Amino acid sequence: MAHSLVNTRAKNESLNPQTSGIEHGIQKNLGQFSLQLLQIFLVGLTIGMTRIVVPALAESEFALADRAFFLLASFVVVFGIVKALMNLFAGKLSERHGRKNILILGWIVALPIPFVFLYAPNWNWIIFSTVLLGINQGLCWSMALNSKLDLARSGQKGLVNGVNEFAGYAAVGIAGLITAYIVTQFAVREGLFYFSLTVILLGLLLAKISIVETLPWANLHYQQSKGHNTVHSSEQKSLSQLFKLASLQSKPLMALNQAGLVEKFTDAIVWIFLPVYFVSQGLSLLESGAIIAIYGVVWGASQLITGPLSDKIGRKALIVWGMWLCGAGIIAIPLTQSIGLWSLEAALIGVGMAMLYPNLGAAVGDFSAAQYRASLIGVYRFWRDSGYAIGALIMGLMAQWSQDLITPFWFVGIAMFISGWVVQLCLPEKMSE
Repeated sequence: MAHSLVNTRAKNESLNPQTSGIEHGIQKNLGQFSLQLLQIFLVGLTIGMTRIVVPALAESEFALADRAFFLLASFVVVFGIVKALMNLFAGKLSERHGRKNILILGWIVALPIPFVFLYAPNWNWIIFSTVLLGINQGLCWSMALNSKLDLARSGQKGLVNGVNEFAGYAAVGIAGLITAYIVTQFAVREGLFYFSLTVILLGLLLAKISIVETLPWANLHYQQSKGHNTVHSSEQKSLSQLFKLASLQSKPLMALNQAGLVEKFTDAIVWIFLPVYFVSQGLSLLESGAIIAIYGVVWGASQLITGPLSDKIGRKALIVWGMWLCGAGIIAIPLTQSIGLWSLEAALIGVGMAMLYPNLGAAVGDFSAAQYRASLIGVYRFWRDSGYAIGALIMGLMAQWSQDLITPFWFVGIAMFISGWVVQLCLPEKMSE
């Protein structure tokens, strides 16, 4: 075992006398696993509160100029860059300082966000808040997911990713709908302030008092994987070496990383332009929030099926067809003109995201050695969340140039179809171990 991992395990054993008796499995660690799910739910609420209200009311509440589509997209560009960088380093940081400490740090960084919502004089302050939001999401979401993977058995990666993303993205949809309702009943800024402050303080408090450090479980995975992992090496690899492996050398990881990047175009267009598009079509903020909530809730709930299903039938087909369903749903939205059809299309996109999203992350785990899994998942999450920045930048420029909201929908739909074909051609058929 590498020297650093020996030190890490020794350190954690000194902190936790029960280390020698740990076991893997969701059922065996159900209490702590459930608390980590609650963390993901709270993280999802934190980002979900920005999904409807902020873009739809950017002009009236935060002094954004009319039809300034590029500036509207800018807050997601900044979020994507910051979250991608946090994802890249979160795994390595947690291997050195512990999952729990990085989780707590993520919540502390988020504490100013409610006050920015309350007092922001212009759109630049909203962009600043997304810097903090990106750090929070990159650290907290990564740690809660990695901790659940530590606790579970190796053959439960699809199930873990499924329930994790269910909790997170169901919360995103719920928070969007709740905040849309709150701002129709109360002042916008005060509503966002009280909702966000409550969620962030609760997340920080629970992380401090209820979460257990899971590095000892991660080290046990490493011991058990010796001699039969597909990418195992006895040499300790640096983050730069792992980044090169996942981005330039491993064909399966490259295929998964590009798919992760492109699928964020779908979530970015739902976040930035869908609320504005629906309002421009005469829908109320609450009606827009309800349709977009369908996307989030269907996405979240369906992952309870698609995650475990991939452990049985493999990941590839679910990923490819999920990419294509999302592309079809996105293209269909500007071609239809009724709340009923838009709701069905939102549900279709949600199903597609449920098919691809947990299984991309689980597939990365399939092709990663246990001792590098957190870092390689971090590299994947870097490329995946870079899709927010890249997609928002391209869509913002497209919308600004064309002065309409239709072009970005076609761009995202076509990109999803092409990316799905790349996965079909480049990813080997592989069952999870």
